[in-house]
Amino acid sequence: MFSAETWYGLLTIITLRYFLIAGVAYLIWYKLKRDKIAYKKIQQRFPDNEDYKREIFYPLVTIVIFALVPAAMLLTPFRQYTQYYQHIDQHSMWWFWLAFPVMFIVHDTYFYWMHRTMHHPKLFKLFHVLHHKSTNPSPWAAFSFQPSEAFFEAGIFVLLIMIMPLHLIHLFVFFLVMMVYNVYGHLGWELYPAGFTKHPVGKWINTSVNHNQHHQYFKGNYSLYFLFWDRLMGTLRSDYDSHFEKVKARKPAKQIVESSIAE
Repeated sequence: MFSAETWYGLLTIITLRYFLIAGVAYLIWYKLKRDKIAYKKIQQRFPDNEDYKREIFYPLVTIVIFALVPAAMLLTPFRQYTQYYQHIDQHSMWWFWLAFPVMFIVHDTYFYWMHRTMHHPKLFKLFHVLHHKSTNPSPWAAFSFQPSEAFFEAGIFVLLIMIMPLHLIHLFVFFLVMMVYNVYGHLGWELYPAGFTKHPVGKWINTSVNHNQHHQYFKGNYSLYFLFWDRLMGTLRSDYDSHFEKVKARKPAKQIVESSIAE
């Protein structure tokens, strides 16, 4: 049954995870290393203070929703309809390990179609406009959703726990990786190396450049972890590869001056 104490614990974990991961990314890229690596930033400008304030405030609402949904599913009679299991030996170890890639593939599919649907003109303002106020996102934008979108984002928990047997370890790892990759997607810097989008594996993996383009232009690049759906449905921006390489090819101003002198 529902326990306020358990819910507060869940709320605390999600809050700490968000502020730790997004906060560390912000501290490193936007404070400690900012001057040295500014030339590598995907968009050659920084968010305004109002953007930072909005991106930090709305995640507080999102976190409450993200804690309420699991509580409603696992701490109430609804739990009997889920496939959540407590003891590791209730299912085979092959399923324990297989569940991880399955979860991310399901989430990627869920996110693509949910995200693309929210971009419909009749739904955009109702669900997704707040997130797109961050046209030049920072790590704090990872959870910057209006409440209506936050409930649909949290819907992946409901879907996963209903369709497949999952242990607490599955949920912990899944949401930790989801948070890390979400922060990376909104980081504002690209961490993958040059040529990654042309690699046989890399061409199927989503990047920070890819999602940054989505925030900047609003159209195309709807994926989360992978690019299967964007490529299959023709929604990958045609300038994605060239923009990725352009970002990775940038040099600091000092090197540019030295190269000009040498010539």
